[in-house]
Amino acid sequence: MGFKTRPRRSTEGEAIMRLLIVEDEIHLAEALTQILRKNHYSVDAVHDGQSGLDNALSGIYDLLLLDIMLPGMDGISILKSIRAEGIATPVILLTAKGEVDDKIAGLDHGADDYVAKPFNTGELLARIRAALRRKGEVVPDDSLKYGDIELHPSSLKLSCQGKELKLILKESELLELLMTRKSAATSKEQIIEKLWGFDSEVEHNNVEVYISFLRKKLAFLQSAVKINTIRGVGYVLEANV
Repeated sequence: MGFKTRPRRSTEGEAIMRLLIVEDEIHLAEALTQILRKNHYSVDAVHDGQSGLDNALSGIYDLLLLDIMLPGMDGISILKSIRAEGIATPVILLTAKGEVDDKIAGLDHGADDYVAKPFNTGELLARIRAALRRKGEVVPDDSLKYGDIELHPSSLKLSCQGKELKLILKESELLELLMTRKSAATSKEQIIEKLWGFDSEVEHNNVEVYISFLRKKLAFLQSAVKINTIRGVGYVLEANV
């Protein structure tokens, strides 16, 4: 169910990372949410293990902040489950001070880092930035290539054999998602979750509109890359070169 994700973009083209907080201390979760949003992250928060697992398995997040002690399912079990599904999303564990065994178990099962409570906000933000850098999700002059096209998400520019045009934000995000998934079909539900979020009221026809826009722009560039529709499954790129 998981798929590799790249950051969303603001209207200025700046990367927006989507973070998930899984923390049963509601006041702490709310405080973390406010801090991270002030630092330009997109944040969702849940307060029990099963909800944390369900959200994490979507594959739409760039990083997870995962408490170990949770109702329903503990953080180590969540970590084991998402790694077993092949989801490589960076995970920072929130641990109780002095719980060495928990830290060791977390690192052994694929956690990227841990922060002991109570923690310093500046240290947590630094560890988040470091975890994202290690996974290669922040690339200042990033570009994606597929067939004869090249997409520059930071500038929203799409080029093909010397021709270039500028996309609008959602077109760039959608094409970026399709390009990172390559030959794997992407459903409308996956597109909506990644581009608009879980709680969005966006409907399937919104996706169809942006697919239509992208097809027209690829045709304008005379690209050999096509967006194919697999009925009942979703969309996939094909490079006829």
